[in-house]
Order: sequence, then structure tokens, then C-alpha cells
Amino acid sequence: MAKAAKKSSGVPHPFNVLVIGQAGRVGYEALLFAASLRKHDPDFPGRLIVAEPQPGPLWPDDPRLSGDQRTALEEQGAEIVPFENVHFGASYPNGNKIEGLAALPSGEPFVFFDSDTVVTGPLSRVPFDFDRPSASMNREGTWPQIELYGPGYTETWNSLYDRFGLDFKSSLDLSEPDEYWGRYLYFNAGWFFGADPAAFRDRYLDIALTIRDDAPEALVCQEIYPWLDQIALPLVIHEMGGGRPGPELAGLDGDITCHWRVLPLAYARESDATITALETAAAPNKVKKVLKNHEPMLRMIYQGRGHKVRGMFDRDDLPPMEKMIRNQIKREGFWMR
Repeated sequence: MAKAAKKSSGVPHPFNVLVIGQAGRVGYEALLFAASLRKHDPDFPGRLIVAEPQPGPLWPDDPRLSGDQRTALEEQGAEIVPFENVHFGASYPNGNKIEGLAALPSGEPFVFFDSDTVVTGPLSRVPFDFDRPSASMNREGTWPQIELYGPGYTETWNSLYDRFGLDFKSSLDLSEPDEYWGRYLYFNAGWFFGADPAAFRDRYLDIALTIRDDAPEALVCQEIYPWLDQIALPLVIHEMGGGRPGPELAGLDGDITCHWRVLPLAYARESDATITALETAAAPNKVKKVLKNHEPMLRMIYQGRGHKVRGMFDRDDLPPMEKMIRNQIKREGFWMR
């Protein structure tokens, strides 16, 4: 895959894509992502960079990719670039998406995807405006959790904007009612993008560490983990002049990419097109022989359990909460990750 180029008039930006790749589940997910990008956007002009954490004191075991994962990723056109964990590691693996930005070349536009994502269409045609960063709105109101007699949504979020000298009011979606979670800028960190990964990383890291180590008083009753990356992300994006994604990005979490997250959930609720794209990317022998080493992929994709889960649900009438879907799958003995 060729190196990202400068913006040209009338043509979407070439850009680099970043996913995390490490031993175990995440490495297999990264391979499926790479295979799906190669399959569904064969002319992608940027670089696919797989950021690999290196052994160190923050990892009790070696986090590097296995040999077969590494070989298969490189066969799919991925470049594996090491990075060091200085602040996060095994205690908070989500921090890899912050520190892993160091694996990208500075000054070149980027899009980060969680490894548990499948490309289902031509990613290179998405008209990103890299000067206005954004992130996924495919989320639920997971944070903050409001306690009786405790600070509400406005007080909680406002305390963070004040801490970092940001304008809180301009971040609000005024079409939503006061004290409803959707009024406040909140993303799923499954994908995000920006113009310069070095600047984005520096700010993301500073905000995340401040929240972790010196949170405002309004957060005293709030759980920081596992939400830290999603608490910090809207502050980074708002500070860099970004905000909620516009309709031009609807293909992300749409017909261009799908953040499937957990295979049983994917088979339960994602579209036929997404499942077909996922299974097509997993089908080539060089990919299959590696992915079959991961038991959830072996059972769900290759041995047909995924379609048994799929038969349990009506995609036009799914339970209203993800927890209800999970519980139904678990009751039938099909939950795997």
C-alpha cells in the first residue's frame, strides 16, 4: 500500500489506517480487519499500520503478535510497527489506542479503528475532513452513571471542560433535553480520525492521564475504567475543532465499516451484508488457517455457530438493550469472546 499523499482537489484524502495488533484475540481481529480491507477496498491508497505493543514492565506476558499472525498480516499488506507502553498496558489495554498513535507518521492524516471492525465497502471513498476530527456515534449512555443526590450530566461534563479550558456550551446538542445523556458530546472510541497523529496523541494522553490521576471533584463518584478512553476523546476532538460526525460519514458504522465487537453479537444483530463481508474476508486459505486457531472464530465463523445465533433473533425486532441480547445468547450457551 502506498504512502499517504497530500490532499488533492476534488479527491478524498489518502490517509493511513491504524489498528492495534497483539498476541491472542486482538491479533486475530486485526488479521480479519486487514483481510476485509484488502477484499473490499483493494485499491486503498494509504498505509495499513498495525501498532504492536512491546514487552515491558506494564505487561506480565509478551504482548507481541505470534509468528503466524505476523506473517498473515504482512501478506494482507499490513505494516507492523512497534510502540512502547509508558502509561498504560495490561491494566488498561484500551490505552493502546492512545499510546499506539506513536506508530503513525507525524503530520499525515489518519483513521483509527478498533481491531474488532470489518471493512464492508470502499473505505478510501469516505470524504473525511481531517481538519475537523470526529468519532463514532454508535454508542449508548454508558458514562457518566448518575447517582441519587450526586452531580448530574451537566455538572459532570462541565467540570471536565472547565478543567481543560474548553467551551462547554458549544459542545452541546441542543436538540436533546437537558440532563439527557445524548445532549452531551460522547463517542464510541471504536473509530476516530484527525490530521496529525502526533498532536492528537499528545493531547489525548494529557487529557486521559489528568482524568485518571487528578479528576475534577464532580467525578468522585464515577467509575473511570473501562471508560477512560471514551471520557477523554470528546474533549480532544472538541479542542481540535471537531465534533459530531456529519452525514458524509454515515458509511462508518454503516455500509463501509462495522464495529462488530463480539462475534456472537455480530451474528445476532448485524446486517446480512456485514456477515457476508466478514465471512468472505475470513475465507481465503491463508487467512483461515490462522483465524481457526482462535476458538471463537473457529466455532462462530467456520463451524456454523454464528448462524445458529443468527437464527435466534429477528433483526427487525431486536431487544432494545444490548444486555438483553447478550443474556439471551448466554442462556443458549453460545457466548464466546
